[in-house]
Amino acid sequence: MFTKAAVLTALTAAAFAVAAPAQAEPAATAALPAANMEAVLKAAQIDPRRADDTQTPGAHDSVLLVEQALQAKGLLDSKYVDGYFGTTTITAYSQYQKSLGYTGIDASGLPGKTSLEKLGDGRYTVTSTVSAGSRVAYRGVTINTRTKAMLLEAERLSGTTVSLTQGSYNPGGVDASAGTHDGGGAMDISVSGMSSTTRTNFIKALRRVGFAAWYRTPAQGFAYHVHAEAISDPDLSSGAQHQTGDYYLGMNGLAGRGADDGPSVTKVTWEEYQRG
Repeated sequence: MFTKAAVLTALTAAAFAVAAPAQAEPAATAALPAANMEAVLKAAQIDPRRADDTQTPGAHDSVLLVEQALQAKGLLDSKYVDGYFGTTTITAYSQYQKSLGYTGIDASGLPGKTSLEKLGDGRYTVTSTVSAGSRVAYRGVTINTRTKAMLLEAERLSGTTVSLTQGSYNPGGVDASAGTHDGGGAMDISVSGMSSTTRTNFIKALRRVGFAAWYRTPAQGFAYHVHAEAISDPDLSSGAQHQTGDYYLGMNGLAGRGADDGPSVTKVTWEEYQRG
């Protein structure tokens, strides 16, 4: 039996009891920003070829993340951290690639997936990754699987099957190529037996699927052929990077940087073409 006094004491204690504070929820880890690899690759090809500091549309935020990471490693001065992937940023990125032990085309300053992810460790994530794929022997030359898929789609669109006279990963190959075939994404295509209409339609199909492609002639210093570079191939040589950048800027991919003389199409990468 509880006395009245005991009951009152218990009720009073309950009324004034202070609940123990709930344990605080752990702070949520802030999500890292994302660097879009497709956008970074496009800017790294086009921006260094511009006559001004116009930035590649849609690339600013992703390029800025890369430049900030390069600055943090002491490879890029703050005045170049601006979202413009110009020649200074290319040089800084090449230095970073070399610090990872890369050489040759793997240290050209064109970002690849692995180096981009390592650079962004703890700073940003990488989205919309692009892969050149593996190297394969195809029609007597070496190309990569991304380039092969692009070629087959261009053939399907145009209804034309072609022969390849030079492929990729061919350092020291044809002198007139000026190193554009040293890396991936490059092809020279025979035009033997093609009518001018067939040739033009095929070049148009190449461009539609993501190649920078032109008809080369003796007047330009070449035997007749079609030269093609797969835009945004992460294995592009420096010379090929310049050609794809010039293609976007309306030029013919030659040293004189003349006006583009090929069929007009909407310029896209292979990844953009696949998304329709």
